[in-house]
Amino acid sequence: MRYDLDDLRLFLHVVTEGSITAGARRMHLSLPSASARVRSLEHHAGVALLIRGRRGVRPTPAGTTLARHAREVLDRTALLESAVASYTRSPTAPLTLLGGGSAMHRLVPRALISFLRAHPDIDVRVAESRTPQTVRMLADGEADLGVVLDDEAHDCGLRMEPLGDDSLVVIGQSGGILAGRTSLTYGEVAEHPLVGLDDDSSLRRWIEKHLGPHAPAVRHRTTVADLGVLVALAAAGVGLAVVPRRAVDPLLSLDVCELRDPWAGRRHLLAWGVKGDAESVATPALAEHLRHAALSEPTAAHSTHADPAAR
Repeated sequence: MRYDLDDLRLFLHVVTEGSITAGARRMHLSLPSASARVRSLEHHAGVALLIRGRRGVRPTPAGTTLARHAREVLDRTALLESAVASYTRSPTAPLTLLGGGSAMHRLVPRALISFLRAHPDIDVRVAESRTPQTVRMLADGEADLGVVLDDEAHDCGLRMEPLGDDSLVVIGQSGGILAGRTSLTYGEVAEHPLVGLDDDSSLRRWIEKHLGPHAPAVRHRTTVADLGVLVALAAAGVGLAVVPRRAVDPLLSLDVCELRDPWAGRRHLLAWGVKGDAESVATPALAEHLRHAALSEPTAAHSTHADPAAR
């Protein structure tokens, strides 16, 4: 036999409420209509489903069985409707977010975690990109947002806003070569063995660009691809490292000194793309999460010496 889903819903309400009148009210039906639907169920089932009394109704053993299976059928029907409906929604195109290696270290992951949790229907494509390439892609409508460096994004015609400090500092093992120093030049740093990032990293290329042809000779004991690994190597005393201040974990025991070179003072900007379509709510929402992530990032002290008693 065929069961009408509304009849099954009505029957569950009647059993739950213990009253045909209350069940009818839940289904927005008149009492005669609800009573007729219940009698039709019993007729097709060929067995009594309810025991009627002065104080209401209660299910027979057959009614209890029907109610249990009806609940499973309705639950699965709801899952089916939801699954099919997901294909009828207009798919939201993924957002594209670009940023350099420094931004990708902690700022972008922090923003992504909060954004993706808050917006489960929106996807984000993320790619590491140097500022000149990021600016070009934003201007060509190939990206929605980018985290860029201020000195490389001047007069590009894009909408920009300050996002936070990205100045470079020198770090080394606590109590090591940098002990007692508050600042030094890159030339002084180059007198000591260094650890650095790989040749194709955006930070390495940025430093070499600003040093120019007269860059001091540098001995890199090793190069790595990850800023976190670089900081750990410097903290372990393998060599000094030049890193963005925001890459330094303030809880890590190491010495941090300012770089006096003018090019060491950098700032991150949030750049907006110029896509042809009307701005959706998704792009401003992602921008807000980036702002919040930038504000919530801990800042390393100028010179960090962990208190042994606090370890």
